[in-house]
Amino acid sequence: MTDLRIGIAGITGRLGSLCAQEAGTALSGGISRHPIPEEHITSSPDELAQRSNVIIDVSNAATILRHAESFSRHHCAWVLGTTGLDDAAQKAVIDASHHIPVLQAANFSPALTIFLDLARQIGAALPDYDAEIVETHHRQKLDAPSGTALAIGDAVAQGRGVTLKDVARTDQNGLRPDGAIGFASLRGGQVVGAHDLMLLAADEEITLSHRALDRRVFARGAVHAARWLAHQQPGLYNMADTLRTTR
Repeated sequence: MTDLRIGIAGITGRLGSLCAQEAGTALSGGISRHPIPEEHITSSPDELAQRSNVIIDVSNAATILRHAESFSRHHCAWVLGTTGLDDAAQKAVIDASHHIPVLQAANFSPALTIFLDLARQIGAALPDYDAEIVETHHRQKLDAPSGTALAIGDAVAQGRGVTLKDVARTDQNGLRPDGAIGFASLRGGQVVGAHDLMLLAADEEITLSHRALDRRVFARGAVHAARWLAHQQPGLYNMADTLRTTR
């Protein structure tokens, strides 16, 4: 594909604006609740999909059903970074992947992608250790636990052969159940994102940590994913797929 055209859903947000900068001359426009026609920013996903090969979606969960239908209809690849999806929205994502290539990721950082693989391995290797995930974000963040924290928990659960929703513990009251995967969320200041996975036993503990120092790491990762996804067949992909084929 010689004429790559990248659209940004949520282009006026913090991450969306950085993705637009990283896309450079490949930027085809964006979606926002407040259209700016002279900058090719529209409120219509159909309009953006018509002029794009791939769309990076960092908008919000309420838009997912509409975006899934629109991007599928216009055969536009979809890099989805929006988190907090309910069951209906997640089903729409999976259904869309039967028609277009979809890359879904809670975090576009290459290092965090490796972190998730390590979390899966350590969950399998230390099944009897207490797993606790502590995440810190800026004071404006609305969801807790963060999508990245949940992705880490899911990786540990996969390693242990269990389903995260069956073992997740977000309420710290009461005795800690055996096998639980705990979450603690801190909010304050302008922290970009910090995640710690702690595996604790009676006589030792191990901690994996990731710190995002600049949101541009997410924007670069998202644009890299978009460039990769534009050449793929329909299916559901993740960030690890982009690393396996480029390293």
